[in-house]
Amino acid sequence: MERLLKAVSPLCPSSQPEMDGAAVFAIIQGTTTEPQAAYLDRIIPLTPDIAAVTAPVSAPEVFRISAPCAAHDCQHFAEGRCSLVDRLVQLVPSVVTNAPPCALRPNCMWWLQQGVEACLRCPQIVTHAYSASAQLMQAASPPEDSV
Repeated sequence: MERLLKAVSPLCPSSQPEMDGAAVFAIIQGTTTEPQAAYLDRIIPLTPDIAAVTAPVSAPEVFRISAPCAAHDCQHFAEGRCSLVDRLVQLVPSVVTNAPPCALRPNCMWWLQQGVEACLRCPQIVTHAYSASAQLMQAASPPEDSV
């Protein structure tokens, strides 16, 4: 069931480190073929010092990063919604049977839109998916008429 967006700016769980308000909410573990997010018990602002600990790789290769939803400035935002999470839920199978504990959830755009269905897919989502499935690649592709 679709959830109503809260008055507070929802947080995007698939943000970039250079975005205003960027914060870390998970660490990427697993392998390049099967990455898995390990969720933190709190959200940590992404400072230059924290980003530097990931060297020599980039912060998005190590962290799941959130930031306030960019809305119309995002290629995945259309008709007042995040089209990325809609495609993920439609195209990508779940990777867990229960929603993992997540400090981002109360304000997460994906949770607010798709509820637990988004959470069941979220642990496999990474910015740099080196061995992504065809379904994940299709879901990650923005709509043709995007920004």
